[in-house]
Amino acid sequence: MEQLKGYIDHITYQTEDGYTVMTLSTAEGEMTCVGYAKDYSVGETVELEGSFVDHSIYGRQLKFTAIHAVAPSDRISVIRYLGSGAVKGVGAKMAIRIVDKFGDDTLRIMEEEPERLSEIKGISLRMAQEIASQLAGKRDRRNAMLFLQQYGISLTIADRIYEIYGIELYNVIKNNPYKLAEDVPAVGFKKADAIAVKAGISMDSEYRIRSAVIYVLNALSSEGHCYYPLEDLCSEVSRMLSLDIGLVNEQLPLMAADHKIELKYGPEGARVYLSGYYRAEKYCADRLIRLRDAYTAAEADGSSWLPALENEMGMELDKLQREAVRLSDGSGVLILSGGPGTGKTTTINAIIKRMEDKDLKFVLAAPTGRAAKRMYEATGYEAKTIHRLLEMGGGSEEGFYNKNEDEPLEADCVIIDEMSMVDIWLMKALLAAIAPGSRLIMVGDVDQLPSVGPGQVLKDIMDSGAFPVVRLKHIFRQAGDSHIVENAHKINRGEHIDLSEKYEDFFLLEKDRVEVIQEYIVRLISDVLPRKLSLEPSRIQVMTPMRKGALGVEGLNVMLQERLNPAAEQKSEYSYGDRIFRAGDKVMQIKNNYQLEWEITGDHNIVVQSGTGVFNGDVGVIKQVNQYLKLLEILFDDGRRVYYPFAQLDELELAYAVTIHKSQGSEYPLVILPILSGPEMLMSRNLLYTAVTRAKRCVILIGSEARIQQMIDNDHVQRRYTSLCERLKEAGGMADGA
Repeated sequence: MEQLKGYIDHITYQTEDGYTVMTLSTAEGEMTCVGYAKDYSVGETVELEGSFVDHSIYGRQLKFTAIHAVAPSDRISVIRYLGSGAVKGVGAKMAIRIVDKFGDDTLRIMEEEPERLSEIKGISLRMAQEIASQLAGKRDRRNAMLFLQQYGISLTIADRIYEIYGIELYNVIKNNPYKLAEDVPAVGFKKADAIAVKAGISMDSEYRIRSAVIYVLNALSSEGHCYYPLEDLCSEVSRMLSLDIGLVNEQLPLMAADHKIELKYGPEGARVYLSGYYRAEKYCADRLIRLRDAYTAAEADGSSWLPALENEMGMELDKLQREAVRLSDGSGVLILSGGPGTGKTTTINAIIKRMEDKDLKFVLAAPTGRAAKRMYEATGYEAKTIHRLLEMGGGSEEGFYNKNEDEPLEADCVIIDEMSMVDIWLMKALLAAIAPGSRLIMVGDVDQLPSVGPGQVLKDIMDSGAFPVVRLKHIFRQAGDSHIVENAHKINRGEHIDLSEKYEDFFLLEKDRVEVIQEYIVRLISDVLPRKLSLEPSRIQVMTPMRKGALGVEGLNVMLQERLNPAAEQKSEYSYGDRIFRAGDKVMQIKNNYQLEWEITGDHNIVVQSGTGVFNGDVGVIKQVNQYLKLLEILFDDGRRVYYPFAQLDELELAYAVTIHKSQGSEYPLVILPILSGPEMLMSRNLLYTAVTRAKRCVILIGSEARIQQMIDNDHVQRRYTSLCERLKEAGGMADGA
């Protein structure tokens, strides 16, 4: 670790959160320094700790990780500091007069006896008090930064902690560091636990146990659970904390009394919910039943208008499609499900035509930009992401939407596609914006993987029996000509697929070595497929079951970046942790960010649309890496342009390869699936089914035929602990379906 001492000669650039590019004047000369230095000003004497780096454009720099102020030690240094603008109201001439008056005692007097500044002509008592207040604020923040650094807290996180607590942070660290995990997004339980150890907090502290319970429940929600069995939860927490399970158990009723969790008892035993999840499921159930019961149809029969509708569209619907269209006219809530090629799009278009004939207003939406674009292409009508439909304006995990109970959507019917992707939070927001009396039609494939977020909304709604459900089954002739569609349905039925033939749209390259598979993937993307199919490499998607390993997302992305977008002098790049982000890279957003601003530009780069919110699974390309402004410019697939501060790059990862789970809602011209080995629970039938159904033009499997057939045999579906189905049964009875 290098140390450097000097005064801040000038600040070249500083972000709102304190990231600073500055020039430090030292005894040896000037040095460019980069790091976080909030509330430090030109003229101040500081000591920095960090490492020297050689930047390809800006030359030698000190990248500092620690900074603290050093009291000016001579008359010139004091005048330089005071006259720099660091203290509002004190300019260069006033600084000289202050130092002339108080000499070497200047800084002490300004901090301890600030009222004496009023002895100087031009400084009133009120101004002297304002100067003292400024200095105290700077001193308090800096002392807090130094204090927090003792606990291994970075300057950026320390600054967030100070913004939230102010000088109260000392009591938080002393009495309950676990509060940081609740209030500061960048501090998780493990970081808070490490701070608590240094602060001398007891290992069996009630704060530690309660924080661990919240941490584990949040971790489980990221696996899709809305609750967890009490005994299993207590076992997990006690194991993690190395504490007796009884100590954990006794805290749960107290947490429930504080409304941190919900404890519910039933035939299967006790369940533990984070309070928000319990309320979300209950809200969704109540709203769905209200939508169902509030809608009354004038014509539920359909015999008088369905033949005319078919004649008008120039097509004949099959029995189940007719039933879906009829039910859409007479139901407040309808679920339409079916696999690829079963006519969901035709059915949706018939439903839309019926609404047009009745002069009804409808809106179309899907969970992702890609899915919304596909919906538009299939229907010819505008389709939005659900977030944009609800006019999301930033907020918490649940989001803040301008369309809600007070300002509902102005539509007689809302049609949502790719419903299997919708989690409990998005469903809650959607239902809040649909007024009773309007209709909701949910379209999706229940056999695909459930949502990335918590819940299994589509499955729970279908299983509840509370609403009419139509499951399309007939594969139409055009779809039957597709080996993708044919094999997808075979996989879903648990039938082995014939991989002995290499069809144009579906084939296997049998390989048994990882390095050979990797090489084939590179050759296919960079040369063979673009040449043979006139397909841009960016339109070819590698999908894999796993994150780890040489054929997992992490290993493949590093390899593919090196081969498909290698470093070059003309390409800007930035290293963030163990990742390199380079101009031209394909990247994916990996968490919901409700605050990130985006814009869509038209001709002459004029902004035609703007908003906030970038979401888990959104994919784009890095257009440039701006080292000077510390920003990454990304153009997403749906045309949104977003500028990411370097400090937020933990929300991005390379997307040359993506997990099958993350591919939901997307459709790619060509999909490459490396299948060789993996955990039994992960290598399942519905995972393979989901992957195959993402391809529109061609599926290329590379790896082991035996492993692929084993995946088809493995119908294990990891259980998600959700209770929306039960809430619906409690709230509202049964309905007819098809």
